[in-house]
Amino acid sequence: MSVSGPSVSPPSRLARLVGFLGQDPGNLQLIADAAEAALDEGEADQASDLLDRYAALAPLPPALINLKGVAAISQRRFDEAAVAFETLLADGANNAALRFNLAWSRAMLEDHAGTLEMLDEPVIAAFPRAAALKVQALHHLGQVEEALACGLVLAERYPDDVELMAAIATAAIDAEDMDLARQFAVRAGGHPAGLTTLGMLQLGESDIGASLDLFDRALIARPGEPRALLGKGLGLLARGDNASAADLLEQGAAGFKNHLGSWIAAGWARFAQGDIPAARANFETALALDDTFAESHGALAVLDVLDGQIDSAKRQADVALRLDRQCLSAALAKSLILASQGQEQAAERIRAIALNQPVGPGGETIAQAMVRLGMAQKPTGGRD
Repeated sequence: MSVSGPSVSPPSRLARLVGFLGQDPGNLQLIADAAEAALDEGEADQASDLLDRYAALAPLPPALINLKGVAAISQRRFDEAAVAFETLLADGANNAALRFNLAWSRAMLEDHAGTLEMLDEPVIAAFPRAAALKVQALHHLGQVEEALACGLVLAERYPDDVELMAAIATAAIDAEDMDLARQFAVRAGGHPAGLTTLGMLQLGESDIGASLDLFDRALIARPGEPRALLGKGLGLLARGDNASAADLLEQGAAGFKNHLGSWIAAGWARFAQGDIPAARANFETALALDDTFAESHGALAVLDVLDGQIDSAKRQADVALRLDRQCLSAALAKSLILASQGQEQAAERIRAIALNQPVGPGGETIAQAMVRLGMAQKPTGGRD
């Protein structure tokens, strides 16, 4: 009777090719085959190294330039990937796979116009993931109605594509079509963007607990998601947890980069904590992004009242009201200016009442307005 030993797996194709290269290191075909095998086996770094080795010996042919781009995508080096695919396109190559890979690389680089340029009908037909990418690109470019119209057509073709459903839900909430947003967020299942959209809808209905649960689920699925951070921060702000709210709102604002409402909300959260310098920094960030946004001027006017700079406060409030007669923070600033005339500044009292004092004809508070501004999620100059 014989006893067999443990089975030994045969070496992978990559290992065999690397072994051959040890004997014939200058063999271009071996290097090319090894690079392809490395990518097939999930070794993008090794594939990239092998392609660099090839390029040191001879110019990369088109097939290997494409391989270099695909490897760069795997390494999240999207700038290098885009250069590779753009080189092939400039040299006359033009197929759906190339255009999709270039569209994807550009999307990751936030070149949304360049992304849209690649997403023609043949690409969408060949790569269903391109459908959501097109809706997202239109949305990022501020073409929300076009994004919705395109998305609804594509949803008929790809009814089970959760990425597409989530993209439509996100566009719908920015278009303030809450019924459509809810419909497609539900169809998106557990997709983080769908959960975030549902969270925003619950927040708008003042169901803070349910909204926070949804934002937490979204953040578990996709840590650092700016919309979910923003939503959770707004929920905590509405609940009065200003310290936690401020941290999350600033993280969300930094992720969005150019979303005005999140910077303003973060500023008010810092204001509620009594961190006036941080509040002013957030309001000034919003002002630098778009000096025609009334709430930035109004919020700075409130801080100027707090600092005793009444003339500056009057100027800022007047600018805000010229931009928007319904500007809530400007209305608050004006009331504080009147209350301060002939009196010493009562900074703590002003800070204590500001967020929750009803202002304006609708009786909306600053805290309520921040939820509304955050839900609008319409940045200046395109959405991140």
